[in-house]
Amino acid sequence: MLPSNIELSGMESGLFNVMSREHVLKSAIEGMKKSYDYILIDCMPSLGMMTINALAAADSVIIPSQPNYLSTKGLNLLLRSIAKIKRQINPRLKIDGILLTMVDNRTNNAKTIITSLRSSVGENIRVFDSEIPFSVRAAECSLSGESIFSHDKNGKVAAAYEALTKEVTELEERAKNRSGPDWVR
Repeated sequence: MLPSNIELSGMESGLFNVMSREHVLKSAIEGMKKSYDYILIDCMPSLGMMTINALAAADSVIIPSQPNYLSTKGLNLLLRSIAKIKRQINPRLKIDGILLTMVDNRTNNAKTIITSLRSSVGENIRVFDSEIPFSVRAAECSLSGESIFSHDKNGKVAAAYEALTKEVTELEERAKNRSGPDWVR
């Protein structure tokens, strides 16, 4: 795990004058891929050069989205960007699914957006069954610098991430079984 911080945002402007700037991250991780089963790249919520680098380097993407109006607008922009990156930079890129985060099922707005998202986008793109609930305990993790599993291992957010891990693992196993021995991730 290579944690990041706000200083990484300074990389964005530094990439504009670099040759093959879309492939900088891919080049950096290429040599270490064989040492790991999975490499997870967490991106800030923007469609900037760092996100483009991550999508160029990735085999697949999980899209986190909050069930609110502005997030669904951003989701549409991201889906178009992913399609463009797939066409022009990384034809192997696939969308594993959309992960609903910070879900507050007590609100009618969230329920309506989730239902709409599952019925419209869910026909073409998986919307994970696991939903990450809104929790103050999860927000406290940033302050304490701990994972949710260290900070509140028996809480609802940790349980939701465990369920997501199982769901993604099952997805990976099905893909591996379909693809045969040459499957590379």
